[in-house]
Amino acid sequence: MKRGTREGRKSHQNQTIFFQNSPRIIGAYTVVGKKEATGPLGKSFSHVMDDEYFGEKTHEAAEQKMFETAIHGAIRAAKLKPDDIDMMLSGDLLNQITSSSFAARSFDMTFVGLYGACSTMALTLAIGACMVDAGYISRVVVSAGSHFATAERQYRTPLELGCQKPPVAQWTVTGCGGTVLTLANSGPRITSATFGKVVDFGTIDVNNMGAAMAPAAADTLTNHFRDLNIGPDYYDIIATGDLGAIGSTLLLRLMKESGYNLSGIHTDCGIEIFDLEGQDIHAGGSGCGCAAATFAAYFYDRLRKREINRMLLVPTGALHSVVTMQQGESIPAIAHAVAIENSK
Repeated sequence: MKRGTREGRKSHQNQTIFFQNSPRIIGAYTVVGKKEATGPLGKSFSHVMDDEYFGEKTHEAAEQKMFETAIHGAIRAAKLKPDDIDMMLSGDLLNQITSSSFAARSFDMTFVGLYGACSTMALTLAIGACMVDAGYISRVVVSAGSHFATAERQYRTPLELGCQKPPVAQWTVTGCGGTVLTLANSGPRITSATFGKVVDFGTIDVNNMGAAMAPAAADTLTNHFRDLNIGPDYYDIIATGDLGAIGSTLLLRLMKESGYNLSGIHTDCGIEIFDLEGQDIHAGGSGCGCAAATFAAYFYDRLRKREINRMLLVPTGALHSVVTMQQGESIPAIAHAVAIENSK
């Protein structure tokens, strides 16, 4: 794995990889549900499902079809064919990442499944960039996604029970985003990736994902700034993945205590994708599809139009399971950061 250098980098434990060749994102595609399409970013998405089953018999089969559609779409957007892709990196929230691995059956290409809970889109982008930057492969398609109905059934309660959500709860995004990475002359560049550490502040409320994940985001951001010897204002936008309103407020406070002011620079995909007041989704969006769909549609488009030129994508993931939740364990979390920049 090649490591580049960044002028002025501090000498300490390094969590950041600097890409010498800066792989480019040359195509992206998104699939979302109707609720996401009626939100503030509705016009940004590539494809909107007619219904939550996407023409399938189960929600799980619908989620698999979302991945297949997003991956095919990203490859077409890159003006390539599936035979041109060397590897697929993908992940989701279901046990044994079945949505990703079942979707991979439709493609004759090397597949690596990755799990980082809701941080998975950053994980696929970062690992994909490592593979391309090092020259091991030429082109990789990466994706992540989630479905509200499948995640609710696995992590909380079946929808048929109609359980009321507390105000701190977030809405799992029904969405999938895919992108294609390669070495090219145009397209936003992935310049660095900061891999996070598992952080656990003792949160046990599985409905309050923002509180569980905010410390992990703060830890990764602090180490990213130290590794690059920069401040938050280096970026036009720092977008966390799924902290929602509660977690975003906690993150700003934690970062301020560490000496970093994110005000005016930070936003959250879980806040951007829904109308918190008008769509009755409580604290915001979450799920693998939250950061994946928001980045591959809204932020990627803004980067291509050069409305923003430097952004840091920091999806966060809660690493609990149904079993650990029932055993009363606290919720460990992780966050990975990927820097995407336009050439000068």
